[in-house]
Amino acid sequence: MTEARTPIISGNWKMHKNHFEAIQAVQKLHYRLGEEESDGVVVTVHPPFTDLRSVQTLIESDRMDIVLGAQDTYWESEGAFTGEVSPTMLAKLDVAYVIVGHSERRQFFGETDEMVNRKATAVIGAGMTPIVCCGETLEEREAGQAESKVDGQVRAGLASLSAGQVGALVVAYEPIWAIGTGRTATSEDAQAMCAHIRSVVADVWSAEAAAAVRIQYGGSVKPGNIADLMTQADIDGALVGGASLNPDEFAAIVQFRQH
Repeated sequence: MTEARTPIISGNWKMHKNHFEAIQAVQKLHYRLGEEESDGVVVTVHPPFTDLRSVQTLIESDRMDIVLGAQDTYWESEGAFTGEVSPTMLAKLDVAYVIVGHSERRQFFGETDEMVNRKATAVIGAGMTPIVCCGETLEEREAGQAESKVDGQVRAGLASLSAGQVGALVVAYEPIWAIGTGRTATSEDAQAMCAHIRSVVADVWSAEAAAAVRIQYGGSVKPGNIADLMTQADIDGALVGGASLNPDEFAAIVQFRQH
């Protein structure tokens, strides 16, 4: 990882924790991180929508060095879209990072690259930073299509953005076959794909955007493998799923430099 890029480690809680549990988890995480806090790492937590206001209030009142994130958004700022939450609503809650295009959104809710692009654009328009997800299935990897799949997702998902906007956002590479399966891409495999993503950004946008964009790895990240992942030149952080639900485990991941 290049020192110029500040590492970012994000906890995606998915559909876990009511707002009482969320408060307890964030309090415990803050305590576990201690006085040293995040040691130069940006730490984001992404609770369900129903928890956001409670966590926002807690972070502000206790002046925590933890950044609030959301798991998804819609691309319109308001309207007759029952059940959706807009970027402007999230921004009012001091949400700073929004995950868009997670593989579960694509798999279970039919999100396309074009929808991901609209969401990423809307998140930036509301003054927040998108974490744009990409990744291949096991079948695609075994068929030798991993790079072309991720290449297409990056190009289409970021299509309408300027080089400056792409350089300021976060891309999360999450091989679908490693999410919640206990299987992890080797650090070399993860590095190879993250380097490929950076080369795509350089090719489509600019070398400056490629040097600046932060690329996370996501897929069964744990305290035992985070340090090795973070030594890789093109891995700037992690999008953590299951391990982020346990404040002790997540704090250990954030504090990877201390192990």
